[in-house]
Amino acid sequence: MDWTLRRRGREMTAAAGKDSPSPSPVRGTPLLKDELDIVIPTIRNLDFLEMWRPFFQPYHLIVVQDGDPSKTIRVPEGFDYELYNRNDIKRILGPKAACISFKDSACRCFGYMVSKKKYIYTIDDDCFVAKDPSGKEINALEQHISNLLTPSTPYFFNTLYDPYREGTDFVRGYPFSLREGTPTVVSHGLWLNIPDYDAATQLVKPRERNTRYVDAVLTIPRGSLFPMCGMNLAFDRELIGCAMYFGLMGDGQPIGRYDDMWAGWCIKVICDHLRLGVKTGLPYIWHSKASNPFANLKKEYKGIFWQEELIPFFQTVVLPKDCTTVQKCYIELSKQVREKLGKIDPYFTKLADAMVTWIEAWDELNPSGTAAQMLNGSSNGK
Repeated sequence: MDWTLRRRGREMTAAAGKDSPSPSPVRGTPLLKDELDIVIPTIRNLDFLEMWRPFFQPYHLIVVQDGDPSKTIRVPEGFDYELYNRNDIKRILGPKAACISFKDSACRCFGYMVSKKKYIYTIDDDCFVAKDPSGKEINALEQHISNLLTPSTPYFFNTLYDPYREGTDFVRGYPFSLREGTPTVVSHGLWLNIPDYDAATQLVKPRERNTRYVDAVLTIPRGSLFPMCGMNLAFDRELIGCAMYFGLMGDGQPIGRYDDMWAGWCIKVICDHLRLGVKTGLPYIWHSKASNPFANLKKEYKGIFWQEELIPFFQTVVLPKDCTTVQKCYIELSKQVREKLGKIDPYFTKLADAMVTWIEAWDELNPSGTAAQMLNGSSNGK
């Protein structure tokens, strides 16, 4: 068995335990400094980065400005960043820019497309540094990296959760033939304070706050879908990036707030097919601002009905054996979306077309093709 990833992850965890994050600049060489971009969608000045400075400053930022492109977005001094607005997106993608959502956080996926790094971490601008139960500030980026650099176990559940974390292992009865695991391509983090609820739940629980910190990371089992949240998310861009499309949402579309969940359902089906893994749990961030539940209900209204047919679709979708790369899987998935979901509403035919356009645009900006080299790609640092 190849225990390289497991050993590397445990070494990182041990190092993290020795060096407690503090408001001072990061010491030493940050993990994956030249292999990871941080993507932030925003409509406002990025003052929230001041709290993240100790953890984010060594990394390159890609800021995707939503809304009015004439508005000037201020980024605190000392950060290395690129900023793209809607005019830039149109200039770079031309007619294919129509696949990038407008006035919706789904615009962030343009940042995934223009990055040339191996890994992506994306965070919303209303998310701050959380603290663990001991009062220690959580280096969310470091935990995401640990998750991505250690294998997943989607084919047999370990009752001690992630067996690659420091202080744990595979339990008695876990097949030795499965202990090498599969590559982890998505690390799905969680949030304290404002829960990630739908509008209906927001309306009946307006004062509810998530104060429960669970010190656990687990692999989402093969065959199980999950509601992916994009506000605290990391992934291996080389291995799954071209499927991390947040769809057509927001301005001009009949639905919103399903962008990250749509991407999550798509990537989970593809990961299950290609034997790739998805982890969820740690790290936590502090979600500071509750969005308007009435505005959210208007955006989610059709999705509330549609998801009762979308979930069975994704639960039963089958990808052919000749779909051996992420791109092939995604194109096939777009065909099935058009054929089966297009009957629900013309929107899904439009979405299927946008999925194809997204892949075409991805290939134009990434001619070497991350998914074409799916399990053999090398990092291309900026």
